[in-house]
Amino acid sequence: MLYPILTASRFVSDLSGVWDFKLDHGTGFEEKWYEEPLQNAETMPVPASYNDLKEGIDHRDHYGWVFYQRKIALPEFVKGQRVMLRCDAVTHRAKIYLNGNLICEHLGGFLPFEVEISDSMQAGENLLTVAVSNVIDYTTLPVGGESDIMSGMLGGFGESPDGKKKNNPNFDFFNYCGITRPIRIYTTPKDYISDVTLVASVEGKDAKIKYQVETCGTGNCQVEVFDKAGKIVAQSTGTEGVLEIKDVTLWQPLKAYLYDVKVTFAGDEYTVPYGVRTVRIDGTKFLINEKPFYFKGYGKHEDTFPNGRGINLPMNTKDISIMKWQGANSFRTSHYPYSEEMMRLCDEEGIVVIDETTAVGINLQFGGGANFGGEKCSTFDKERGVQTQEHHKDVIRDLIARDKNHACVVIWSIANEPDSGSEGAYEYFEPLFSLARELDPQKRPCTLVSVQMANAPKKDCTAKLSDIICLNRYYGWYFGGPDLKGPEHALRAELEEWEALGKPLMFTEYGADTVMGLHDTTPVMYTEEYQVDYYKMNHNVFDSFSFVVGEQVWNFADFATSQSLLRVQGNKKGIFTRDRKPKLVAHYFKDRWHEIPDFNYEK
Repeated sequence: MLYPILTASRFVSDLSGVWDFKLDHGTGFEEKWYEEPLQNAETMPVPASYNDLKEGIDHRDHYGWVFYQRKIALPEFVKGQRVMLRCDAVTHRAKIYLNGNLICEHLGGFLPFEVEISDSMQAGENLLTVAVSNVIDYTTLPVGGESDIMSGMLGGFGESPDGKKKNNPNFDFFNYCGITRPIRIYTTPKDYISDVTLVASVEGKDAKIKYQVETCGTGNCQVEVFDKAGKIVAQSTGTEGVLEIKDVTLWQPLKAYLYDVKVTFAGDEYTVPYGVRTVRIDGTKFLINEKPFYFKGYGKHEDTFPNGRGINLPMNTKDISIMKWQGANSFRTSHYPYSEEMMRLCDEEGIVVIDETTAVGINLQFGGGANFGGEKCSTFDKERGVQTQEHHKDVIRDLIARDKNHACVVIWSIANEPDSGSEGAYEYFEPLFSLARELDPQKRPCTLVSVQMANAPKKDCTAKLSDIICLNRYYGWYFGGPDLKGPEHALRAELEEWEALGKPLMFTEYGADTVMGLHDTTPVMYTEEYQVDYYKMNHNVFDSFSFVVGEQVWNFADFATSQSLLRVQGNKKGIFTRDRKPKLVAHYFKDRWHEIPDFNYEK
């Protein structure tokens, strides 16, 4: 799906602003709120998560549907054009109504969807209603459980004392919901460009870009490549072909270079910013532009106050600035696809990205495996386990369709911390890996992020399926802390087993909860000093193994979670606070990462 941009043939109108809003406690559809202006509505900004924007638990912990509404109209000059309504992210389920008529439905809260409204719009004002559900269960991604992941660990089952239904996230971040990214109207000519696919190869100083343009209608197609100075460096005709660039400038980590690939078809124009780079795995090395790359960075979240999961462009810019200050070169979109604006920014800034699906919580062993009123159920039980595989396929299709041309994306992460060591895991994940490999025109490496309880590597299906092994490990925190000697020995022992596979391995999570300002002369858990010692121990192990090709700490910044005795106003594993103030360990990482080269790290 093409990102909406203004061109000589395309018009874009952003519907961001203050909309009417109303919580639905179960009567909204019965009373047909979508047919008339909302009664007793309150104001709500779009885009943003609604949870933290009004005071009280009714908004913060709402369960079920909410209704957003505003009036829209089209200017005269777009008549005769193809008019599209595009939603970048509505979390988690959406129903779109125009003048009381249902025109679109979508499941999945972190990827775009669109619907043509050319023939649905009336003259003058039109009533646009977006109904949004935040309900999560065993059919959704991310997964919601019978019990809350944290309350389950503490022996509870997440039941509300007043009998009200509530979401029980099977994941450790807050279930922010609403219209979290922009809604836009854009136009194209009737004969238009529907998609562009680009795949680069490099031979010496030159490059070839194989292109494919999907179109609707009739007309001639021309493709041109411009360098940063605006000079044409390659061109071709037809909807398929090869563009040859002499003396190419490569896109490199932290040294980005983007060409503009301009496509003209009939009366339509579209331009794709494109970085030429190669990615492949050679034995235990991860190669970018044929050089062994070392990942330095973080797991992150789209999480700011009071936006929640809502898009925050200034914070995106600030985060990348902080990354570069620290010497980081990468992050993982844990645990869902991030905004297209962030992906485009990473292309511009040279930040390497592991692009992850919404598949978090596919593990019913979390919370002690207590499900169905305390009775244990295996994750992939055909009748009572997760029912997410078909939706998981849709997410993979949509993610690759959206992000396939991004130079910053070097790995597809199929899932985070699934129950990948249990019976049925291989049968669940093998078709998903095969689908991703089939769909990706660039054939990037694929992985799933392995949880510590997966009996790895002997029983963990990631050993067979993943091109690069990605581990979430908490030796010295959840496993073995506060004594760091035992955890260090256990971590070394596990890595010796993984080494035998002959694949590259990186750490996508490791960390310790740390409360900003908590200090002690003798480090104890939750102090800033313990966090530093924890990371030093882990790095002593990482640096002993040449097949370890990266370290992404958990987490870039503190973030909101559901309430529990294990969380003090959220997860405090951040290297920075939620408002991006550095903890002591941030300076330790700054020193370490500036000493580690991006390529050819000699341990």
